[in-house]
Amino acid sequence: MIIKSVVIIAFILIIISLGSALFYLLNPKTKAQSKKTVKALTFRIGLSLMLFIFIFIAVATGLYEPQGIGSRIHNNQQVQTDIAK
Repeated sequence: MIIKSVVIIAFILIIISLGSALFYLLNPKTKAQSKKTVKALTFRIGLSLMLFIFIFIAVATGLYEPQGIGSRIHNNQQVQTDIAK
């Protein structure tokens, strides 16, 4: 549950950062605001990378197990290979 909460909070922060960058991009009045746009987009990229690395480590260590179509197909293929042996 903690992992899901961290992922949800990270997604919310990424969307807020993207929204602030859009706001500064649409209202370019000074050079300071263009720097704020770059800063917001850089922050978003950093958050996205940290989220990707966090999810990768969580799946690799077994703290989080993917639940979706791809994982079901992968599990079915493993079961079929075990049966064939």
